[in-house]
Amino acid sequence: MSEILAPAGDKNSVFAAVNAGANAIYLGLKEYSARSSAENFDYENFEEISKYCRAFGVKVYVAMNTLVKDGELEGFISSAVNVWNKGADAIILSDIFLGKYLKSNCPQMVLHLSTQAGVCNVYGARLAKEYGFDRVILARETAIEDVEKIAEIIETEVFVQGALCTCFSGQCYLSSFAGGNSGNRGKCKQPCRKKYSIDRDGFEECAYRLSLSDLSVGECVERLKSAGVASFKIEGRMRRPEYVAAAVKYYRNLLDGCTSQSDLSNLKRTFNRGNYTKGLAFGQDKSFISSQIQGHIGEFVGVIKVENGKFVCQTRQKFTKGDGFKILRSGIEIGGAAYLCETKSGFVLSTKARLKNGDKVFITTDTMLNARLLSYERKLPLLVEVSCFAGKKAEITINGKVFTGEKPLDGAQTRPLTVGEIKGAFKKVDKYPFEVSFGKVQTDGVFMPASELNALRRNAYKNFYDNLTESFHNVIAPQCNFSHKSGVKNAKIAAICTNLCDLDADIGILKLSDFNSDVFTLTKGFKGEKFLFLPPYLIGKEIEEVKKLALNFDGVYSDGLYGIELSKELKKPLFAGTGFNISNCIDVELCNAKYISLSKELTLSEADKISTANTFYLAAGDIKVMDLIYCPFERKCQSCDKRREYTLTDENGRKFPLRRYKTCACRFELYNCASLAASSNTGALLDCTLQNTPNGLINALKKGTLREYLKNYTRGHSELSVF
Repeated sequence: MSEILAPAGDKNSVFAAVNAGANAIYLGLKEYSARSSAENFDYENFEEISKYCRAFGVKVYVAMNTLVKDGELEGFISSAVNVWNKGADAIILSDIFLGKYLKSNCPQMVLHLSTQAGVCNVYGARLAKEYGFDRVILARETAIEDVEKIAEIIETEVFVQGALCTCFSGQCYLSSFAGGNSGNRGKCKQPCRKKYSIDRDGFEECAYRLSLSDLSVGECVERLKSAGVASFKIEGRMRRPEYVAAAVKYYRNLLDGCTSQSDLSNLKRTFNRGNYTKGLAFGQDKSFISSQIQGHIGEFVGVIKVENGKFVCQTRQKFTKGDGFKILRSGIEIGGAAYLCETKSGFVLSTKARLKNGDKVFITTDTMLNARLLSYERKLPLLVEVSCFAGKKAEITINGKVFTGEKPLDGAQTRPLTVGEIKGAFKKVDKYPFEVSFGKVQTDGVFMPASELNALRRNAYKNFYDNLTESFHNVIAPQCNFSHKSGVKNAKIAAICTNLCDLDADIGILKLSDFNSDVFTLTKGFKGEKFLFLPPYLIGKEIEEVKKLALNFDGVYSDGLYGIELSKELKKPLFAGTGFNISNCIDVELCNAKYISLSKELTLSEADKISTANTFYLAAGDIKVMDLIYCPFERKCQSCDKRREYTLTDENGRKFPLRRYKTCACRFELYNCASLAASSNTGALLDCTLQNTPNGLINALKKGTLREYLKNYTRGHSELSVF
């Protein structure tokens, strides 16, 4: 059976997922979870939930997919081992090096590589398998052709429903640098859901230019299944239990071949942003960006007709008190409304908005549906047999397992125990999800007070449940034996530029604006080490072009983990980019690269503690905050002005450069509204992607005059830790 994997932000969502037919759930702890705003779980209630799920054969995966700093390693490793021993079926990690360390020290642990690691091609999949991961959760942007190839290498999990991140998985720093709340640390404030304008014809109006519709692959789930996908993941740890139930039922029925139109209707009514997109696996569709509507749009149910000053929604559908609605006019939300009363032609809405004839009504809260979705309770069938005879210990058999009382029973002097009383006692299931039926229930009339009979039942049910849900995991947390030792500091300067001609740096990293460019022209006169910049997302045919280009360079700089395997194949040195999010000493020790960029979310002090002779720290220049794999201009190619750079402006007037580059298709990078003016106690990495005169920035760094040179600058996280 195909695995339906459901989100569980709290206990009620766990119950909703299991009751609806999920095969597995994923949840987070109070710490180290990329969804820290969810209710999440502590160790005590995690153990309770893991036992409940194990009783029904539902697996539990624990998301510990945040960036882990050096001072947190001991606590992180201890937590991972703790939840594993308490019954987790897998730990989800985004730090591939930390995963490698855990697997080598605790080989029994099952590890899944988070979508935050950005696996999108076979090179990333090979690396995950080599490092001991049992499954990869693919980047949401992975093309179906690559999904097929990856599934031949390692067990694969794919998102089929829920919110989409506008930035490529694991590479978003917009919340971090624009607001001080790191998405990589589980604190994303979702600035991508805010309004922006872009300086291009047709996009000047302030709208939700970066907000994507919700993913819903629907019937395409069969295409993913035939591609070899093992697990179908529903996003939504921040969403309500009824959404979880509706989504699980929808995909369960699709995969079992028994879906109906009502399944999709139910899903839309519980949560629907942008009327859904099938996502980038199947190519960008017209509904990919939800520029006019932010949040839950629900399902269309009728149109407004103004009758005697009342706003009547004309529909044959029936609604009730407590139902909520959203009103759209020309595709734009104009307000919310609530059910007031029924009329002959539909129902009357209560709203503060001034509605007009023809306004469209969408239901966003269907109280009867929500109650129905959460009404079903899954139970474990128990066949109970009881024998109570004088001179013998009570014997209880539950589904073939035998439990006995503590002492022999006495014969009754006055009021003997009856079969009816025994059945009445064992019909009570306390907190357990049991449904009891009886086989033989026998007694010869023993003496047993009601309190003892109830205690007998409680002990029997507890022992049965504990045996059924026991975790046999027992590993010991390894001691982190990596420690930084001060040694030779790296004094080199590395610069990322779109043109390396006459560059005054030790290492030049060529970032192509077009992969068809003449690299010889762009590197003329540069005397240092030449590295080719590789973006975090590359698909098969693009990689083949990169292989040809790389022959002209001393090495490759990669923002994607796949660069480790690709550089081996190319037999070229690797410069691990900032996209690796290297943030602790284990990462530095296990990252097999000639040069290593430390995370740009570390402070100078944090970076200094893990610096070595081959590490670099982003010290100055441009700060890339997003990689966009889709077209923010809705793929209106015929009218495209094909500019290299645009400006994205937020509602506060802050301006973020938006850069276009071309591989086999157009891709985009978003940069921070202010340049970086920090410093470095290790090798200095400068991002000069948008700099017209990179040598000017390099000279300013050398002279210590960065702030005067840049004028509009930020210190980034060099002095302030990000949480």
